[in-house]
Amino acid sequence: MWRGWRDALARLGFATAALDAKLLTGHALGLDALDLARREHEPVPLEAVGRVADLLQRRMSGESVARLIGEREFYGLSFGLNSATLEPRPDTELLVDLAIKALPSGGRLLDLGTGTGCVPIAILANRTDASGLATDLSPEALEMAQANAARNGVGERLDFALGDWFAAVEAPPALIPPHKGEGDDEHGTLSHAHPSPRWGGTEGGVGSQPRGPNDCGFDLITSNPPYITSAVIETLAPEVKDFDPRLALDGGPDGLAPYRIIAAEAGRFLKPGGQVLVEIGYDQGASVAALFGARGFSNIAVHRDLGGLDRVVVAHHLSGS
Repeated sequence: MWRGWRDALARLGFATAALDAKLLTGHALGLDALDLARREHEPVPLEAVGRVADLLQRRMSGESVARLIGEREFYGLSFGLNSATLEPRPDTELLVDLAIKALPSGGRLLDLGTGTGCVPIAILANRTDASGLATDLSPEALEMAQANAARNGVGERLDFALGDWFAAVEAPPALIPPHKGEGDDEHGTLSHAHPSPRWGGTEGGVGSQPRGPNDCGFDLITSNPPYITSAVIETLAPEVKDFDPRLALDGGPDGLAPYRIIAAEAGRFLKPGGQVLVEIGYDQGASVAALFGARGFSNIAVHRDLGGLDRVVVAHHLSGS
């Protein structure tokens, strides 16, 4: 069956027609690649044929294979997706590489705009001594990140806060439905999606006010924020502009709006000597570095990805204010 769909996708110009057809057929039939090959010539029930056809039609309309399957691999881990999250991309693995090296022993990290949670989860999966807090403006994205943390074995070391950038860290505790198997009972008692008192040093945790310099004491802040300029979004490939959440794409008129917020506020949440690591667009290195420089950050570096493009800006917070 998959070969016919391969040919149909190939005629439409899909460069990965064979792989797409195999993955979607196997997903619809509940077969892995080996079973799909072994049972290729067996008759398929009409109901299953319909499931395969539906998925392939959606692929033809531009929806990505990962969205259709509902998961994507990143840094050797599997992440669930929903309509509020972007797909983790290989380019972002550089951010994780740098963060793993930068995080001190027993360190604490803050990930802003976490989406699927792929960045902090991948970091903590490779740094079992560390812990973190992940924030997002979307409740649906944060719920998926929480489920992904449990799925990848870091749920006990990664907390969650709902809100806009650093406001999420300062806000009262948010409540996110627990991921499957972690509620108090089968009716889905809500679990707290905010950090324990270790983040703020007081019984009130991150909800405590007022907040002075470095109260949270994060060693590292990471973010892969929206950085596409608003006017460019409609020119992107259909699987991006039609299916990715606009909230996670739109960086404002010049694509730099999130970086201005992060550069302006990060110092209040970092320990002296702490670092900020942010993913950037290929043409934003100099602009983002300048934003952090203007806010007093030092030792600012722009790192390139395997394709030779600017991809991550690292900035050090050396003062205690």
